[in-house]
Amino acid sequence: METRLVFMGSPEFALPTLRALAAHYPIAGVITQPDRPAGRGRALTPPPVKILAEELGLPLIQPRRLREPEAMDALQAWDPDLIVVTAFGQILRPDVLDLPPSGCINVHASLLPRWRGAAPIQAAILAGDEQTGVTIMRMDAGVDTGPLLSQAAIPILPTDTAGSLGERLAELGAELLLKTLPEYLNGDLQPAAQEEERATYAPML
Repeated sequence: METRLVFMGSPEFALPTLRALAAHYPIAGVITQPDRPAGRGRALTPPPVKILAEELGLPLIQPRRLREPEAMDALQAWDPDLIVVTAFGQILRPDVLDLPPSGCINVHASLLPRWRGAAPIQAAILAGDEQTGVTIMRMDAGVDTGPLLSQAAIPILPTDTAGSLGERLAELGAELLLKTLPEYLNGDLQPAAQEEERATYAPML
């Protein structure tokens, strides 16, 4: 039986993951942030994930908060086996985390436990790190504190900006997720606890 997924994400960083998932798994629905004013004219602008989801013909909702009854009703109706989260921008509450049988999986743009938090790509560059990477983790109620499933590292180039590094990490994250999910869903991959003593935090810029 095929695994039904729900995807949660918002910015450009999330697009490679959504494309990769849509090519290999049935996507029951997509949750992204509401349209927001942007640019000089402050025109309402959709998040990149909304644009891609509409191109792919996927069901879509844009709740201000996941605790809204309409959001939970949609999630329960979609009945996902797994939720995949990539740069969504909201903390998932326990009732969401516990909804799918296989839990919620996050694609995070650092080598956890280094650079938990909202701006890991910028934090790695500002700290002068020589490398960073992506982590696939099973989410818990904390901020990027859940157990690790897989990781992949890349060097940070002297010429890298947050934009260029983010593009490479986004593609790497999508590739790593596709490699990780089959083993995880088959029960052959056991999550490994993070080393709390090595944790650092990347606050929102």
